[in-house]
Amino acid sequence: QVQLVESGGGLVQAGGSLRLSCAASGRTVSSYAMGWFRQAPGPGKEREFVATISASGGDTNYVDSVKGRFTISRDNAKNMVYLQMNSLKPEDTAVYYCAARAGRYPYTERRLYDRWGQGTQVTVSS
Repeated sequence: QVQLVESGGGLVQAGGSLRLSCAASGRTVSSYAMGWFRQAPGPGKEREFVATISASGGDTNYVDSVKGRFTISRDNAKNMVYLQMNSLKPEDTAVYYCAARAGRYPYTERRLYDRWGQGTQVTVSS
């Protein structure tokens, strides 16, 4: 069983940067695709795909709104996944969740991920 713990969230001004980290424990995640998802505040807001990465790290996917600004990466030797977020915007404000799924392909559908962290809050002020 894989356990995931996120860190690195906080309050930042628009245009600033944050780096989220996801520490995995319980077993190695080298055979797991990993992803970052987020849920913005407000009623009816669903958890949405942000970025995913294949088990090897060779393939990545990004939602259009973060392309060119966010970078997902992983260090399988350390059982870590990262999300580097640059040029942050107020609309990036959300709770960010790390997720894992057994298998190598980095699907973007939330329902395919069955391991989740507790989330870390990112707030971007204007």
